[in-house]
Amino acid sequence: MQLISTQLQELCNKAIEAALQAGELISSYTNTEVKVNHKESMHSLSSQVVTEVDVKSQDIILNILKPTMEKYDLALLTEESTDDCSRFEKDYFWCIDPMDGTLSFIKNVPGYSVAIALVDKNGMPQIGVVYDPVTGTLYHAIKGQGAFKDKEPWSPELPAPSNERPMTLVMDWNFPEHQLYDKTVEHLKKLGCDLNIITDGGAVMSAMWVLENAPACYFKLPKKTQGGGSLWDFAASTCIVNETNAKLCNMSGGHLDLNRKDSTFLNHQGSLCSSNTDLAKDFMNWYHEIN
Repeated sequence: MQLISTQLQELCNKAIEAALQAGELISSYTNTEVKVNHKESMHSLSSQVVTEVDVKSQDIILNILKPTMEKYDLALLTEESTDDCSRFEKDYFWCIDPMDGTLSFIKNVPGYSVAIALVDKNGMPQIGVVYDPVTGTLYHAIKGQGAFKDKEPWSPELPAPSNERPMTLVMDWNFPEHQLYDKTVEHLKKLGCDLNIITDGGAVMSAMWVLENAPACYFKLPKKTQGGGSLWDFAASTCIVNETNAKLCNMSGGHLDLNRKDSTFLNHQGSLCSSNTDLAKDFMNWYHEIN
């Protein structure tokens, strides 16, 4: 079954409703002490931590979206539940991160968000919804219909790097420990007169920050071990970013493997979010030259 435009709009409206309600719940816990648990077998601190707020946010989202799953025979992949692999059998699945950037939430710093995407069996996101509870900003997109910010058509200004427009590097909290950190900073500084650095956000808000702070980039480099972000970390933002003139792709320039069969991680191909296509090509070429 292929969903038509009116059905996608209906599903997008439900995802927006779910994201806003979940975001309201998350905001109600701001500056409140919450119990922090740790997931076993996760590969970084940011992926290990989970709070009662994550779970309650997921409950709100599923309560709103489950009727759509029955109506349109949709599968489900969400961070705080076991993957039942139904996403490989059905034509579409909801891909949900009920609170991306939990570590930012615990630290009480910006960078956490609600992310909901509808992804087809081939791993192509058809709907992306992101809500930032800190600023109250809503981002969304339907494939082929453009990006929206607070429900208004959005075409962010995406200038190329220049001496007048310094580069912004949006990076994970632990990237300074990476062996390529110094080389990466050195290379990006060559593209502008200066380099601004934004950190401490989850993958979802990091991608939105690229759009809001252009020229900018955010990436997770390929690696052999599991990690590098999960499907739910990139599904919604991929739909939104790629409906602008920016680019969110793997480190070879291809589509992210957003319905990976052998894992929910994206370490095998890495990811790159760039505010400018030429900037993306430059960074990918540089990375492959040194590896």
